Amino acid sequence: MSNATPQAAPLRHFLQFTDLTPQEIQYVLDRARLIKDKFKRYLPHHTLHDRTLAMVFEKASTRTRVSFEAGMYQLGGSVIHLTTGDSQLGRSEPIEDTARVVSRMVDLVMIRTFEQTRIERFAEHSRVPVINGLTNEFHPCQILADILTFTEHLGPIQGKTVAWIGDANNMSYTWLQAAELMGFTLHVSTPKGYELDPARIGNPAASTLRIFDSPLEACRGAHLVTTDVWTSMGYEEENEARRKAFADWCVDSRMMAVAEPNAIFMHCLPAHRGEEVTADVIDGPQSVVWDEAENRMHVQKALMEFLVHGQIKNQN
Repeated sequence: MSNATPQAAPLRHFLQFTDLTPQEIQYVLDRARLIKDKFKRYLPHHTLHDRTLAMVFEKASTRTRVSFEAGMYQLGGSVIHLTTGDSQLGRSEPIEDTARVVSRMVDLVMIRTFEQTRIERFAEHSRVPVINGLTNEFHPCQILADILTFTEHLGPIQGKTVAWIGDANNMSYTWLQAAELMGFTLHVSTPKGYELDPARIGNPAASTLRIFDSPLEACRGAHLVTTDVWTSMGYEEENEARRKAFADWCVDSRMMAVAEPNAIFMHCLPAHRGEEVTADVIDGPQSVVWDEAENRMHVQKALMEFLVHGQIKNQN
C-alpha cells in the first residue's frame, strides 16, 4: 500500500441503494474483491486506522453486528456498540440530539432501526457518514453483498434475472432499486395481500420489474432465486396468518429446476427450513448463502472505506 494518506471524502450517507451511482457501486464491489483477496491471504489492509465506527442497534442482529465490527477492526479502526438499553435513545432522547453528539466523537455511524425516517433524521444532523444496517423499508448493505456474491459465481449481474419469492419487504424493495440502477430484471411473486406497494415503486420498466402470481413461473429462467423469512422483525403478531398465506411460496427443488441450469440460491438469513425454503435447496449445491453471509463483511469494509476516503486511486 502507498505511504500516502487518503484524503477525507465529502460527507456522504448510504441510507438506501440509490444513494450511490452505478459507477460508485461498481467501485465498491471492485474494492470489496480486492479487500477480500487480501483478507484471504492474511495481508493487512488498514485504511481506517485510528478511525471509530459507532454501531447503533434498535433491532437485534447477528450478521450485521459481526460483519461491521470485525470489518472495522480489520481496517485498523475501533468500534463502539450502542443499543437502546445502554444509551439515551432508550430514554426518549431525540434522535437528532444523539446524532449531533455521537457524530462529534466518531468517524462513521451504522444504524439498524425501524422506520426509514428515523435513520434519515439521524443522518440529517450527523457530521459523519451514516450507513443503513437495516430499516423496515430498505436493506442496502445486504443487496451490495448479494450482488458481490452473484458476481463471484456468475459474473456481472447486468442483463441477468433475479427472482424474488415471498414477502414484499425491505429486501424486495432494495432489490428493485438495484435492478433499476444496475440494469437487470427482477421477477417478484408474493401472495395476495402482500404485494409491492404501487405508491412506493412508481412505474418501473417491464425490463426492470415483472410481477408473477405463480412463484414457479417467477423462477423460470432466473439466474438467481432468493427469498427471506415470511415474518420480518416487528411483524411477529402476523406470524400465523403469514404461514397460511405464504404456504405455496416455499422455494423448493421444483422452482430451482425451472431456473437457469447454473442458477444460484440466496437467503439473507436467518432461515427457517421448511417454511420459506426447503432444506434440500438451502443446503444443496446451488445454495451460496454462506458466501453471501461472509460477503457482508467484505463489501461493508469497502463501503466504509469509500464513505470516509472516497475513491482511492492507488488500488493496493
